[in-house]
Amino acid sequence: MGVIRLTAAQAVVRYLAAQMTSLDGTQVPLFAGVWAIFGHGNVAGLGEALWHAREALPTFRAHNEQAMTLAAIAYAKASNRRRMMACTTSIGPGALNMVTAAAVAHVNRLPVLLLPGDTFAGRLPDPVLQQVEHFGDPTVTANDCFRPVSRWFDRITRPEQLLTSLPRALQVLTDPAECGPVTLCLSQDVQAEAYDYPDAFFAETLRQTRRQAADPDELARAVDLLRKAERPLLVAGGGVLYSDAADTLRNFAERHRIPVAETQAGKGALPWNHPQNVGAVGVTGTEAANILARDADVILAVGTRLQDFTTGSRALLPGEAQLIQLNVAAFDAGKHSSAPLVGDARRTLQDLSDVLGDHTAPLAWQNRTAEVIAGWNAVVDRVTAASNADLPSDAQVLGAVNRQAQAEDVVVCAAGGLPGELHKLWRAPGPGSYHLEYGFSCMGYEIAGGLGVRMARPGGEVFVLVGDGSYLMLNSEVATSVMLGRKLVIVVLDNGGFGCINRLQQACGGAPFNNLFDHVDHRVDTAGVDFAAHARSLGATAEKIAGIADLEAALKRARASAGTYAIVIDTDPLVSTSEGGAWWDVAVPEVSERAQVRQAHAKYIKAFAHRKLV
Repeated sequence: MGVIRLTAAQAVVRYLAAQMTSLDGTQVPLFAGVWAIFGHGNVAGLGEALWHAREALPTFRAHNEQAMTLAAIAYAKASNRRRMMACTTSIGPGALNMVTAAAVAHVNRLPVLLLPGDTFAGRLPDPVLQQVEHFGDPTVTANDCFRPVSRWFDRITRPEQLLTSLPRALQVLTDPAECGPVTLCLSQDVQAEAYDYPDAFFAETLRQTRRQAADPDELARAVDLLRKAERPLLVAGGGVLYSDAADTLRNFAERHRIPVAETQAGKGALPWNHPQNVGAVGVTGTEAANILARDADVILAVGTRLQDFTTGSRALLPGEAQLIQLNVAAFDAGKHSSAPLVGDARRTLQDLSDVLGDHTAPLAWQNRTAEVIAGWNAVVDRVTAASNADLPSDAQVLGAVNRQAQAEDVVVCAAGGLPGELHKLWRAPGPGSYHLEYGFSCMGYEIAGGLGVRMARPGGEVFVLVGDGSYLMLNSEVATSVMLGRKLVIVVLDNGGFGCINRLQQACGGAPFNNLFDHVDHRVDTAGVDFAAHARSLGATAEKIAGIADLEAALKRARASAGTYAIVIDTDPLVSTSEGGAWWDVAVPEVSERAQVRQAHAKYIKAFAHRKLV
């Protein structure tokens, strides 16, 4: 067996470039590239290695470390976890800027490889620039902050450690159940140290998706429950998309006439107008889905974590129904006193369907499904219709965007009130057309995430819907999208601050305070922000418009544009769609001088009593 002498940094780059995956029968590199912002902790080591490998492993330069990592995460999500990216930074603030994004990946079960530089393993120059010194433990560095938000964490202090750490990292990144962020901290002196690595370590390796079959006893129990069900409901989560199970789900729903509700991550698994699609479920759910959820006697949850927005903080799901949890991760399959069904979504749905045969839900339940779908579609038509209001609602804005969107387009959003409106109201034509980060609800994801989606899906338009609050938090990748020629259509909804939390604050009995700019103490500037001018300063074409009719026209101009295009519109901060929805557990103070808070607490206690604790 031959050896090749490489620095640790060169070994990392060569190993990553050798990893392959299969897309539609064609082998392509598993890593689509590396996002890099260089500093003294990685420029001489990884920077040099990446320069030599840039044909096999492209390097992309961003403007903010958190944003570039969010773009990498969005790329993996838009690729259904089949491809991914790596991100490298220096040792200090740059590294820590990735921690929030690592949490996004961890919560959403998405692969991203983080390669922050680290302090000197040899310690001779300590303390180096940007080093965080722990008074009682010299082995601790700033990068230890990644431990709770990494699925696999290692610190490379000798070049040969890569021989065991890199294979483990790739195992985690590509395992359907373990999938999440991996952090390999690369000591800056070790990046430059050489070692004689075996040639075989860099052999091209094909990483294929494991499709785990369900345990026969668990499968038999699930089949029995579904056969006996009078009012079955299926809840589709992100795992349906990650497993490429959308076609299998559609066949299952059509064959057995079982209605399908969608989580944020699962939305689009069925086209919005499919006769079994009852839409969003939970706190941001449709009346159709939530009515059936309350009435269901058996609920089959597929590929979902069943977080509180989906379950209505356990007051909506599972309710009185028997829950079956089909999930590739046993951790998720065992939640909420469910009947666990551990297995790959596509394979296990097909196995369930094969055993169920021609069994269908009762006709009365099928008729009820059709009735509630028709009722909700009428609501969507009404609340998203064009309006002449001076300050349109979020629903009216997204209605205009939805009318302009085509089948190959993607809508991207994340935090605030917009995800709730989109979950209820957006009519997604199919898998991949709806891209929301609502597991960690990370403000600032939107534009960076849109860039990652655009890199994964070069066809169609990528519509980024973002509030003024999120835009102000993280907008730097507007410039990156321009620099890289990756067009985005960005619609900035300016409601004068944090409108969503302002509404929640008042719903909990609180006075409007510190959310909208008009409610900020010590404010001296009342001019507001010229978002269109700001977007233009970053290289985008941008315009400020007024009203829905002007928005529809601007969206047509944006589609015709060759580059990133921003449209700014003022919206009403006080209005949201009242139809649909379910209770959400936000604790209200037991003691307050405000009567409104005391009244809200009384409602909270009443609602709390309906939740299912086990």
